[in-house]
Amino acid sequence: MNGVKTILLLGILSGLLLAGGEVFGGRNGLAIALVIAVALNFFSYFFSDKMALAMYSAQPVTPQENPDVYTRVFPIVQSLSQRMGLPMPKLWLIQDPSPNAFATGRNPEHASVAFTAGVLQLMNNQELEGVVAHELGHVKNRDILTSSVAATIAAAITFLARMAFWFGGSRDDEDRRSPWAALAMLILAPIAAMLILAPIAAMLIQMAISRTREYAADETSAHVTHNPDELISALGKLESWSKRIPMQDVNPATAHLFIIKPFSGQSFIRLFSTHPSTEDRIARLEAMRRGA
Repeated sequence: MNGVKTILLLGILSGLLLAGGEVFGGRNGLAIALVIAVALNFFSYFFSDKMALAMYSAQPVTPQENPDVYTRVFPIVQSLSQRMGLPMPKLWLIQDPSPNAFATGRNPEHASVAFTAGVLQLMNNQELEGVVAHELGHVKNRDILTSSVAATIAAAITFLARMAFWFGGSRDDEDRRSPWAALAMLILAPIAAMLILAPIAAMLIQMAISRTREYAADETSAHVTHNPDELISALGKLESWSKRIPMQDVNPATAHLFIIKPFSGQSFIRLFSTHPSTEDRIARLEAMRRGA
């Protein structure tokens, strides 16, 4: 099903690109859009994870780079990966004080797990194990390709919206457009992009990314660690502290990647939310503990 969703997302993006190329450039625009669509499809499949990591200036976690973080995190991730029968993912650090984490990649063999500095500072090792097991649950359940491609699609739609508003308009109308009309377009373009294109991008993400994937990853974490309390405690801290320390420069198109919805100053980030409430997630984990 995740494979079908990925193909559908890439098909929608290709259609939008071809339609936009035809509208704004005629046959030449259509030809250019076709080349861009092929290139973007290739990029989305093979490099969407790198784009997500680059958006947050993620740094590799290796014995040479960020050795202190490596010493703490590597044994936890390695142990869980072995228990879950997964290849060891690449590890990344995001220098942001807001606590959060996400997994990305096109398959388990090319997976990455990223941690913010805040989550490493806030969590003890048991809570961090619960967080890592949740993210590896996404890897094991093969959610990560769909999530990564969806982020790329939404980001591309937003970019195309801005390009269309800056350079759009009928070619025949260009010479007749008055300076006042151009000024009005300049002022209204960002507002129109946010009101029209952002909801479309958010709708595509919500169509592709089911909220049940978070419940499934939570359950995977509880089963692998044999202790739902680890993730219960971690989610409680994440919910509280991510509000106290909002994440800086959150791209709404990538908000669904994180273990908990990032809080920021951007009110329209709620449009992109694919996370169930933290209270519901904790309640399900507590029910699992009682039923164990």
